[in-house]
Amino acid sequence: MSIWNALADVDYRHTYVDAGGIKTRALQAGPEDGEHVVFLHGTSGHLEAFVRNIPEHARRYRCHAIDMLGHGYTGKPDVPQEIPAYVDHLIAYLDAVGAERAHLVGESLGGWVSAWAASEHPERVASLQLLCMGGTKVNPSVMERLKKTTTAASLEDDIELTRNRLRLLWAEWDEEFGDELTEARYAIYHRPDFQKNLPNLLALQEVEIRERNLLRPDRMARITAPTLVVWGNKNPFGDVPEAQAITDAIPGARLEIFNECGHWPQHEQAARYNPLSLAFLAEA
Repeated sequence: MSIWNALADVDYRHTYVDAGGIKTRALQAGPEDGEHVVFLHGTSGHLEAFVRNIPEHARRYRCHAIDMLGHGYTGKPDVPQEIPAYVDHLIAYLDAVGAERAHLVGESLGGWVSAWAASEHPERVASLQLLCMGGTKVNPSVMERLKKTTTAASLEDDIELTRNRLRLLWAEWDEEFGDELTEARYAIYHRPDFQKNLPNLLALQEVEIRERNLLRPDRMARITAPTLVVWGNKNPFGDVPEAQAITDAIPGARLEIFNECGHWPQHEQAARYNPLSLAFLAEA
């Protein structure tokens, strides 16, 4: 099984969308008249994080997996990428594809952006899925690890450093997709535009910048969209009490804990995640 073989039964489009002047890489699939579902990856990630989820979701929903601002093959303005800028880019993408409202599925950084968008633009967000979401705490040791591993994998030629960066995401190494995802990420990390943008992409790992972008309880309390929080009990970037605190802060939110799972629940345990997500979307 390869990344693109996973999509072999799906009528999908790999394209670029002008989102507020930012050339934005997107994978789109599903009925054009379906409700929009947008999948957002984590720090230094890319849309391939969701190839195990698009096929089942695209049977009913208009799916969009995008490379976020400054990430992957999407445009990289030469300014520190902070949460309001990510949100502006997301809203610009929704405008560009004619999505008045969308269900947002955000993993890690993508969840942070999704939750912030829901607090600022409630009329644009139909529901929220927050998968091992970041952005509610300042943890210098975790932030330093993200900076060091991403920087080393990007600026040094050893592909094993990229593989080790990916290994941080899983409770167990993915034998099926691991090598191909490593190659895909290595190619992205070693693009000149990615390397030049690296300090901007990692800006949220600086304490002062992170502090002003934190998802604090008062902001999460403003979220009105139906919300599902999904967490791995072996998430290396945040323990289960963090997930419970997020759930408690968002009115009506529901928490699902995946055992023997790390930071990528939608990928690591797709067979469990996909029906859970689809049932939640149907209810929302």
